[in-house]
Amino acid sequence: MAIDELLNEHEQSEKVRNWLRSNALGLVGGVGLGLAVIAGWQWWQGQQLQSGMQASASYAQASEAFEAGKIPADKGKSVVAGLEKSNPTLATLAALQLAKAQVDAGKRDDAIPTLRGLDKVDADLRPVVQQRLARLLIDAGKAKDALALLEDERNAAMLDVRGDAQFALGDKAKAQDAYRKALALVDVADPQHRLIAMKLIEAGGTPPHAGSNG
Repeated sequence: MAIDELLNEHEQSEKVRNWLRSNALGLVGGVGLGLAVIAGWQWWQGQQLQSGMQASASYAQASEAFEAGKIPADKGKSVVAGLEKSNPTLATLAALQLAKAQVDAGKRDDAIPTLRGLDKVDADLRPVVQQRLARLLIDAGKAKDALALLEDERNAAMLDVRGDAQFALGDKAKAQDAYRKALALVDVADPQHRLIAMKLIEAGGTPPHAGSNG
């Protein structure tokens, strides 16, 4: 019985050796491919980290320069374009800062194309860009263009700016409606609530609960 077991083990061993000889290239190739994938992944991560660090450094330098007014508009746009390739979030933030610097320098008409020129707007920052651009357009006498950017009725800030655009167009009824909707989304204790309420009054409306005793 023991001899039979030994023979079986020997046969099994031979089968394993034969299988290994027949599939050696496949095994080596599979291991090599696995190692290549791991190495490629590690390289990609390293490249992403390096690219991210470079983008962060570029943004930090540009941010300081924008605040100090040291970067000309054309160069500022090239900085934003460069960041868009590696980090849309930083590019959006840089564009917002550049636009602010342009407005502070009395160059509102330069700030509008700065924000309009963003190709890849970070999703989380998109509402902020739309609101800023809409305000600039209203100030430039292009309230109709601003309205096209203000369609989100769940965003109090957008509704607030929509009210401003409607008021600028002379449509006080629609301005009142936008301000009322904005007020419904803003906490009464928020300073913005009082500001929107004042705008509503200026547009000829009455804030909710105004004049009530409790």
